[in-house]
Amino acid sequence: MVLEITSKMLVREAMSSPVISVHEEASVVELADTMKAQRVGAIIVVNMQNKPVGIVTERDIVTRVVAEGRTPKAVIAKEIMSSPLRMVEPDMKLMDAMSLMDKLNIRRLGVIYKGDLVGIVSDRDIIRLVPTIVEIMKEQREINNMAEVSGPSVAGYCDRCEIYSNNLRSVDGEFLCEDCRAEE
Repeated sequence: MVLEITSKMLVREAMSSPVISVHEEASVVELADTMKAQRVGAIIVVNMQNKPVGIVTERDIVTRVVAEGRTPKAVIAKEIMSSPLRMVEPDMKLMDAMSLMDKLNIRRLGVIYKGDLVGIVSDRDIIRLVPTIVEIMKEQREINNMAEVSGPSVAGYCDRCEIYSNNLRSVDGEFLCEDCRAEE
């Protein structure tokens, strides 16, 4: 049932927007300040034409600047960014985007619409949807259970209490009267 619901969900339902970006010549200090101010763990790097050319994550800063003992003010975004930025369309199925992230061993995908970067979808964005998916599944199960109970009624003896009723309905393979259905 989970696959049935999530297979219909699209990237646009999970993506974060607007996109936070810095110019490729921005220093790592500027980049980190922007990430801190915007409360994001990754930032898109754009070129002179304002087109996305890569992405810098907190991990990139740690492994490519701090761990190597480089001076953050002397390092620019394009030196440490991961490039190219992998892109998907907003109407792509979320399951397909998740598979792509897994295949490429990445945590974020750019979302592009008509040639413009309109959002980012991350593994974290997808995880945020899980409680909603669980609630949908619960509601769908309740609706399905109600549909079973609300089928056509028949007259006869209740399979549980054996009392004659004009209002028997099938519940999990048993014909139950109104009182026995209420006990469930």
